This record gives sequence, C-alpha cells and structure tokens, in this order.
Amino acid sequence: MMKFKLCAFADEADVSIDGQIRALTENGITRLEIRGVDGQNISEISTEKAKSVRQKLDASGISVWSIGSPYGKIGITDDFAPHLDRFRRGLELAGLLGATRMRVFSFYLPRGRAEEYSDAVTERLDAFCTAAKGSGILLCHENEKGIFGDTPARCLAIHKALPQIKAVFDPANFIQCGQDTKTAWDALAPYVEYMHVKDALADGRVVPAGKGIGDLPGLLARYGGEVLTLEPHLSAFVGLAELESSDKTAIDGGRYPDKRAAFDAAAAALKNVIAACGAAF
Repeated sequence: MMKFKLCAFADEADVSIDGQIRALTENGITRLEIRGVDGQNISEISTEKAKSVRQKLDASGISVWSIGSPYGKIGITDDFAPHLDRFRRGLELAGLLGATRMRVFSFYLPRGRAEEYSDAVTERLDAFCTAAKGSGILLCHENEKGIFGDTPARCLAIHKALPQIKAVFDPANFIQCGQDTKTAWDALAPYVEYMHVKDALADGRVVPAGKGIGDLPGLLARYGGEVLTLEPHLSAFVGLAELESSDKTAIDGGRYPDKRAAFDAAAAALKNVIAACGAAF
C-alpha cells in the first residue's frame, strides 16, 4: 500500500507561526513548506527569527520539508546580482530551519519571447546551483504561470540542461497555463521530487483536490514519491498578491468563512483523494 507523508503551506491557514502549528497539528500534518511567517516572507526573516521558529516547530514535532522561496520570481531582464545574494541568504536560512529542499522559479519573461531568453534562464538557474553546491539543499523548480517553465516542454528543457534541479509538480498551475496534467506528468515524471496538491477547473479557478480537471487521483496513483505538499489557494491570504503574476487571481472567494476553514477543507479533500487511491498517510 502506498503511504504518503503530508506537508502544507500553513501560512494559508494562519499568518502567525503559532496558528500555523495549530492548523498542521489539528490536521495531522507533520511537515511544513515554509513561505510566510508572522507576516513576513521567509526570505526576509532574521537569523534570530529563524532560530525561534525552528525551536517552536521542533517542540511541536513539525519539520520543515522545503523552503517555499520566491527565488526566480523576478523579470529575466532585472538585475540578477542582488537577487543571487538574497538566494545565498535563503540557503543560510534553510540550514537554520532544517530544510533539505528549496523551490525555485525560472523568471518572468516578456510575453511570447520565451525561446529568446532560454539561455539566460539556464545561466541564472545554473548560478543558483553553483551557490547551493555543498549546502545540502536540493533545488526544486516549480512550474508557475508566466515564467519560462510554465509548460511541460520548457520545464523539461530546464531539467535536461540542469539535471541537478528537480521538479515540483503543480497540477493547477499547468491547468491555468492551458496544459494537460497527464501529458505534463508523462514528460516530467523522471524529474519529480515532490508534488504540490492544488487542483483547478478549466477556467483556472482553484478547487479542492479531486474537484478539478487535474486528475489528482490518477497522478497520485502514478506518483513514486512520498511527500505531498498541500497548497490550498481556496481563500485569500497574506502574501498572495506577491505570488500572482497577473492582476486577476484564480481565488474564488466567499466559499469559506475564513482562511482556517479553507485550509481544513483542502486538507480533508486531499485525504479523501488519498483514500480513494487505496493509499494511506
């Protein structure tokens, strides 16, 4: 029987780290993909804050699986040097928090000019790899709207050029880019390190796992890994505006009374999909 290890972006349940710990514990989730802490992006916290957060998580039996970083979410023509410096600082924070993985992105591009910038994308991602060498942190590229790696073909190009970068597979992001998740899985499965559990309708609206067209049950049945990171996106939360490259978010508000209710609903839906696959968690 397949058995999954559950992880989550708990900043979607609560801004505070204490509230995040409660949401994780009460939903039986023991891993955190850390992105927002007490109103700050994880890339902005101090060394002292990182140590304090680590102590609270350790005391609660929760480990940091991955850093949900913003690295690579700048324009391909933006000045890269200060961004690379921030990335190096992120590696230090990852070590303090006990993470072994960090998600990264492949830069926003002028519309319709992806191929023109493919070499520049590879060079910048290679600089991330060089900086991360020896850190113990595995870099994992997330397919995201509006970046170079928003289609299976361009994601595949990244992994073939830089096989040391693994994939975070996000079904909803592919749907929002007009891509078929099964086709994407066929192309990227050898590179997938873990999955973000987020489903969507054909119009791009995010819905609980199993309620969209992402074929979450089919993907989980074919997934050879263990960790699933729940990324609800069912209600607005602090930091959401910085995550979206367009003015229109796919959040369909009003379905849940608050962020915690949305998080709990997303967790329940994921568990239902796991059970329907004959798996455990």
